This record gives sequence, C-alpha cells and structure tokens, in this order.
Amino acid sequence: MATRTDGRRGYAAGDARRERILHIAMQEFAENGYRGTSLARVAERAGLSQPGLLHHFRSKEELLVAVLELRDRRDMERFFAEDGTMPTGLDAWAALVRLVEHNSRVPELVRLFVVLTSEAVTADHPARAWAEERYARMRTWIAEALTAGVAAGELRPGIDPGSYASRIIAMMDGLQTQWLLDPGGVDMPALFSAYLDDLLATLRP
Repeated sequence: MATRTDGRRGYAAGDARRERILHIAMQEFAENGYRGTSLARVAERAGLSQPGLLHHFRSKEELLVAVLELRDRRDMERFFAEDGTMPTGLDAWAALVRLVEHNSRVPELVRLFVVLTSEAVTADHPARAWAEERYARMRTWIAEALTAGVAAGELRPGIDPGSYASRIIAMMDGLQTQWLLDPGGVDMPALFSAYLDDLLATLRP
C-alpha cells in the first residue's frame, strides 16, 4: 500500500526529472535552434524513452515554452529588489549592469536567447509570441524606470523614455551576439557599463 511519504518521494523524483529535461532541452535549443532540436535526442540525453519525455511535456512546442519561461524567471530574479518590486531610476541601470555581468557567466543561456530570438522573426515560429512579449515588457520597464528617474530629478526632463529603452536593449542584444562570436575579444559587461555611463552623462540634469 502506498504511503504519503511514497507520494512525496514520487513527486520529488518527478520534479527532479522535469528539471533535468529542461536543462538538457535548454542546451539542445541553444546549440541547434528549435527546428534542429529533436525530442528523441532530448529524451536520449535525459535517459528516457520518447513516450517517457512526452509524459512530462506533451510536445516540442510545450517543452520550448517551458524552457523560455525558466530562462525568463532566472532573468527576472536579477531585476527584482529585495521587497519584490522592480527597480526604477538609476537603480534600474545598476540592475541592467548586474544582469549583463551575470549573463557573461552563463553563455548557454545567452546562446539560447540569441538563437531563438533570431529564429522568432518568422511568423510561424513557436517562440514568436514569447519574443514579442519579452521585448514589449523590457521596453515598458526600462521606459518606466527612466520616467521615474526624471520624476526623481536624476535625469533631465523632456527625454523620450521609449526611444532610449529601445537603444539600451539594442546595445544589450548586439553585444551578446558579438560576445558569443568572440568571447575573448569582447568584454560584454565592461562595454555595456561604459555605454550606460556615456548615455547617463547626456541624460543628467
């Protein structure tokens, strides 16, 4: 007869297996893109049969969504303040620098992002909605942080927060691609920090 303890162990084992699948799938998507990734290969690396993998994720699209959600959760943990709120004003700039510094230590996550956002420009790609929502969310958050900086007197009035938000994101993403291609020659955190310093010098009152 099964006990509650047995049930808890079963759930824990299932969660651990699911986590392992996600990490393997993350590597596969980063290396091969969505269309080049095989569920059979993910299952093999996870020590499962393909039906066993489909018990946890019913399709490759569902697995991709779960991987992207995991990546986003990790990113957002870098942004939130200790009280659970998003930083604003110049605190947001410091949070962005911390995020880029963190990304320089996890190339597999950066590669996943670069590969999938490049693929997602096609209308039928399953990551298209995720990419659109992510960029919209990032632009909104950075623009709101800049607006708060103006209200606090940290930044001069009359700036276009949305325009500057797009520029900052473009610099982040462009540096990621260059860094992946030449990690020894492109100091991504230093270059991004210097860019923000230069930009801030033009935005101060």
